Amino acid sequence: MATRLPALWSTAYGSTPHRLRRALARAALRLARFARELALADHTPGGGY
Repeated sequence: MATRLPALWSTAYGSTPHRLRRALARAALRLARFARELALADHTPGGGY
C-alpha cells in the first residue's frame, strides 16, 4: 500500500545527490504511511490485522 505523495517520492527515490534530503523525504513517507495505517486501523474490523 503506497503513500501517494509524488513530491516526496521523487525526492526520496530520485537521482538527487543530497543524502540528507533523501533521508528526510523517506522518513516523511514512513511517517505518512504510519499515520494512514493508524487511521485505517480504527475503521477496519479486527484492528486492520
